[in-house]
Amino acid sequence: MQFRSLGLAAALLAALAGPAAAQIKEHTFKVGIGLSEDHPQAKALKFFAEQLAAKSGGKLVARVYASGALGNDISMTSALRGGTLEMTVPDSSTLVSLVKPFGVLNLPFTFNNEKEADAVLDGPFGQKLLATLPDKGLIGLGFWENGFRHVTNSRRPVQRAEDLSGLKLRVIQSPLFLDTFNALGANATPMPFTELYTAMEQGAVDGQENPAATILASKFYEVQKHMVMSRHMYSAWVLLMSKKTWDGLSAQEQKIVQDAAREATLFERKTIRAFSETALADLKKAGMQITELPAAEQAKMRSKLQPVLAKFSKEFGEDTTAELNGELAKLRGGTTVPK
Repeated sequence: MQFRSLGLAAALLAALAGPAAAQIKEHTFKVGIGLSEDHPQAKALKFFAEQLAAKSGGKLVARVYASGALGNDISMTSALRGGTLEMTVPDSSTLVSLVKPFGVLNLPFTFNNEKEADAVLDGPFGQKLLATLPDKGLIGLGFWENGFRHVTNSRRPVQRAEDLSGLKLRVIQSPLFLDTFNALGANATPMPFTELYTAMEQGAVDGQENPAATILASKFYEVQKHMVMSRHMYSAWVLLMSKKTWDGLSAQEQKIVQDAAREATLFERKTIRAFSETALADLKKAGMQITELPAAEQAKMRSKLQPVLAKFSKEFGEDTTAELNGELAKLRGGTTVPK
């Protein structure tokens, strides 16, 4: 009798699930990224694809195209807006040309640690930023961690703030990044990430700045000798879907995408943090000389960057900057955030 009841329950569930499953149509989402397949970002996207498939009975499919196969962050974001690409995961700085307040996330020496970043990005402040994207043809499904950025170069160890002077460093194609490194005495050179390895290999630039996970996964140790743990900026990625694609999904399909994105966000952060913990040891094994930038030298850098912080706080919105600093002050128990 028990088996018969179980069989009846299974039949009822199948009958109920039938119409729901029928509402899910087959969709294939192309996801383009600039990073390699070995990077935690790509692994998190594969996890996202697995979640999508599991939740949709295999009807929602995400295919990942890594290593810039579909373009760089700027061109892929543009393709999403035009509806010719379904998904990408650019650095948040890529979105500043569309929504200026996104720039505050990259203001130098803003976040002290990853927990602060999670709290701000997952809270009202981060959600408010994401809510600005639909008007630009984009849907923000969550913030992923890129991490704290560090400087590498092929010329000399950086042990003091002054050691950056004269180094030709590739930076993200962003006025904030340009002004930041020019203010520190470097020769900041904007360049798409997909061109960076070759530029360093050929000596067109001396170095670059990125989190440890990216430095390792992109094998920059093959063309860079020195790395300094400068932690000068925190970087976040934004998991994006084309609004045209989103609008073509049913409410049920949208919920599946959102649920898969939420789980993939947690997976991505856990994965990149674990990867970053071992990255330094792996980079040392690969022959990189890694130095820590003392707190006093970080303070010197912060001092040099005061005009840049003032300029871009105004550029990105003084109200937005104040709101972010207010959120950080709450997290720090009311401690005033240094400007």
